[in-house]
Amino acid sequence: MTIVFERTKGLTDVETHYCPGCTHGIIHRLVGEAMVELGVLEKAIGVAPVGCSVFAYNYFNCDMHEAAHGRAPAVATGIKRVHPDKFVFTYQGDGDLASIGTAEIVHAAHRGEKISTIFVNNAIYGMTGGQMAPTTLVGQKATTAPGGRSEEHSGRPIRMSEMLATIHGAKFVERVAVNTPANIRKAKKAIIECFKVQLEGKGFGIVEVLSTCPTNWGMTAPEAMKWLEDNMIPYYPLGNFRRPEEAE
Repeated sequence: MTIVFERTKGLTDVETHYCPGCTHGIIHRLVGEAMVELGVLEKAIGVAPVGCSVFAYNYFNCDMHEAAHGRAPAVATGIKRVHPDKFVFTYQGDGDLASIGTAEIVHAAHRGEKISTIFVNNAIYGMTGGQMAPTTLVGQKATTAPGGRSEEHSGRPIRMSEMLATIHGAKFVERVAVNTPANIRKAKKAIIECFKVQLEGKGFGIVEVLSTCPTNWGMTAPEAMKWLEDNMIPYYPLGNFRRPEEAE
């Protein structure tokens, strides 16, 4: 029988712990496929901090390093500077990257560190129980905002891609989503392009991926996909914000 589809060699044969309907699994596969297609799997080192992806070292079929909450860019910086021949990436959620780790990601981009970041934005703290994150939308309910996020009390959600795109050292910045087959294909293309920026020694790159969290959103998987399309994409528009030729 001809095999027409199989697990990418970029992932281990381990069942993930993610909730039903969570799109971390899709994003994992795209990252794994990208590493295989670019021929960097054998020299890749991933860094995963605290968050829903805390067990990513069980899933990516490459060397992995665990980092403290928010500190993945700092750890990745050290690894890349000691091993400049390696391909180094971080895999971070929004509570991690956009909150406790804001300083680390901003200054890694500012220094133009030759690392790549996959930033999963599901607009809420997932692993710790659904608290409001810096990316939680105005009016969106969370365990720490049962009445919905108030702009007067908490400000507007932070747009990390737009902010990082203003930094000279950030050579590639793009926001994608994985809510439809077409968007999944675009997401993979962006991840590959981002990884190439590191491989070509041009500087820091990041792909923000809009993702779902049905459990903490209190929705079914289909409802979560629709909510992302109707609410997240209008506030977090998809597209490229910076490429190397625009960063000079």
